Amino acid sequence: MHRRGLIGLLEDYGRRHPAESAVVERFLAFVREHERCFERDCFPGHVTGSSWLVNGAGTHVLLTHHKKLGRWLQLGGHADGETDPLLAATREAEEESGLAVEPVGEAVFDVDIHEIPARGPDPLHLHYDVRFALRCRENEDFRVSDESHDLAWVPLANLSEYTKEESVLRMARKWADSANFGVA
Repeated sequence: MHRRGLIGLLEDYGRRHPAESAVVERFLAFVREHERCFERDCFPGHVTGSSWLVNGAGTHVLLTHHKKLGRWLQLGGHADGETDPLLAATREAEEESGLAVEPVGEAVFDVDIHEIPARGPDPLHLHYDVRFALRCRENEDFRVSDESHDLAWVPLANLSEYTKEESVLRMARKWADSANFGVA
């Protein structure tokens, strides 16, 4: 079953974050019910992969001013059939920033389920977002893609000046609580 890997990642995440059991169970139910959950034309929603992309020192996070949503958010996007959400998150981070990135670890860093408004032929739907901590491998000079108005390396201490998105602020708290996953 092509969903088995994701189910294992979500179950592991649920054990590590018992306070988030409701969202994990909802996510698992969706994945188990929808065989095509990795396809962007799967409605009422689909799996997406995102990244908490930090600089080499682990002191700044790269945010995108998302063109379609008009908000400062983490990098990420559709799985487009990729059944490994870490690969999808890594691909999206590299495509949206032009940076070479690597996982800080293979465990899921965060999960989120959020509503995407109707746009064009796509109805209102949900993104079942699997998020991974990634770091920039080399040069930190990003390139703004056509999916963004802008990108910014945001000091973690100033994150709330850029965004009030609870899921982004939650990832910042997790990053601070995790001793930065060993990033120097």
